[in-house]
This record gives sequence, structure tokens and C-alpha cells, in this order.
Amino acid sequence: MPVSKEAIMEAVEKAKGVSKKRKFKQSVDLILSLRDVDMKKPEGRINELVEIPNAFGKKQRVCVIATGELALIAEKAGADRVIRKENLEALSKDKKTAKKLVDEFDFFFADAPLMPLIGKTLGAVLGPAGKMPTPLPPRAPVGEMIEKHRKMIRIRVLNQPSFQHSVGTEDMQSEKIAENIFSVITKLEEKLKKGIKNIRSANVKLTMGKPVEIKL
Repeated sequence: MPVSKEAIMEAVEKAKGVSKKRKFKQSVDLILSLRDVDMKKPEGRINELVEIPNAFGKKQRVCVIATGELALIAEKAGADRVIRKENLEALSKDKKTAKKLVDEFDFFFADAPLMPLIGKTLGAVLGPAGKMPTPLPPRAPVGEMIEKHRKMIRIRVLNQPSFQHSVGTEDMQSEKIAENIFSVITKLEEKLKKGIKNIRSANVKLTMGKPVEIKL
């Protein structure tokens, strides 16, 4: 039986209630702890994207690596940055700038034929961060893909059996935050061998607040 939205919303409301008002807008974080998951095995490591129904806070930043017409399309579609083929080699020689690039952008897309070159030039920094580009097929709806990824969260469980990510802000309706949390937990369930049984605990908290357990 998957977790109910009612149980999630109850926890969100409680988390808001136990948190003191601050001089800044606090984020609402989801904290998940897993059990019986072997991090040493490929099936125990998770690096998945989940599209949440309600966008919040900082807009996810998207970078597109492309040439020619696709580069122009990406610029018109609103990509936060477009890197052309001729810039790749320069980036590979400047590790500091390359690492900064990884931190600056949440998602990367690339012209499919450029993937081998990207792997050679930027793979060492994009790979470990779990941010290797999504290949763009011919005539891909670049604008739609960019907007879709702006509402995505990356579930990354690689070395430790736990996951924490912002899923909203304190000024959002509790129902909308609960919908986001439900989407993340449901996606994680799909990837875990035993589903919800592999989740030891789920908590929600505001930035400076105390964790409140979600009844699974």
C-alpha cells in the first residue's frame, strides 16, 4: 500500500506548525532513509528524475550543448545557456570552469552526435555529478523538454541509503507540497526492489524546523 496524500499533508501541516517564523522564506525538505538496499550493487544505486506537479522556488537551470540550427532553436526556446561544439575543447582544458558549469546547471541536453565528444571532454565532471546530458533526437521539441525539466527533481542515492531534497516552500499550500512529496515517493517506490518496504522512514521539515515523520 503506497503512502497516502492525506498522511503526507498531515505531516506537512505539522512541520509548518512546529517551525518558528524566520526572516526568510524557508524551504520544505523531504528526507528519506532506506533499508535493505545494497549501495555496492548497481540496482541499489538510484539516479532518477521525477517531474513534480507544482513548481517552486528557484527555477531549475538548463544548459544545451549543440551546434548549428539546434543551438539556435535552444536559444529561442529559453535555454539558460547554449554551449557550442567549439567551446567544448576549451572547457576540457579548464577544469575549474568545467566544475563551475556542473554546479551552475541542474540539467544538460546535447545534440546526440556530440555525445561521444562530450564524454571525452566533460565526462569526468558531469558523470560523477550524475548530470550527463540527455541526447536530443532530430526534431526534438526542445522548448517542451526544457520546460518539463524545470519542474523536475533528481533522486540520487549512490553512497548513503538516504535522500534529501527541497519539495516546496513554506508559503505554498500544504496540499501542493504533499502532491510533490507523493510524486517523489511514488517514483522511488518504482525503483526499489521491495517498494515501500525499502523505505525505513520519511520525514518532512522546514529549513530551520524540526523533522516530522510521515506515516508510511
